[in-house]
Amino acid sequence: MELRRFFGRALGASFHELALGDDPASPYLADLLTRFARTEHLFPRGVAVPRLETVVDMLLETEAAWQADTAWFDPEREVAVKRHIGDFTLFMTGLFPERVERTASAGFYIAQGKRAYRFVSEHDRASARAGASAGAPLYRRLADRFERYVAVLDYTRRAHFSDPPPHPFFRLNFG
Repeated sequence: MELRRFFGRALGASFHELALGDDPASPYLADLLTRFARTEHLFPRGVAVPRLETVVDMLLETEAAWQADTAWFDPEREVAVKRHIGDFTLFMTGLFPERVERTASAGFYIAQGKRAYRFVSEHDRASARAGASAGAPLYRRLADRFERYVAVLDYTRRAHFSDPPPHPFFRLNFG
């Protein structure tokens, strides 16, 4: 919980310093940073690939969810993986742009992230019609303002993470 508060304060300060106001996506971004502080959440296990470490691995995972002749057939898994693609690309592009440029390109990550969040938004919008709770507006906002949130994360990293929290994730994975 302390890490979540740290991220929430840093993001709140960043939105304020960048004169972006009280953005409704700020709590989601703080939750995202907190969740990805654990390596197993950033690079989860997959069925198509043992560990989802790249956007390509994640795209293969979405295809595997639709293979009807296998034990992995789970179309709803596509939604979870697409959300992860959006989260992963936003996180990596905002906090570790140098790594993204070494392994792929920021343009590819941004395009895939926006596409993934739009997909999740549309799925949630359709589910809401069937009575399910929906986060469609939030995911649509993340898709439409993806580059803005990348810039906020980048600013937050530079302005507020100069001395990262004493969490082993930061040292082991990106230090």
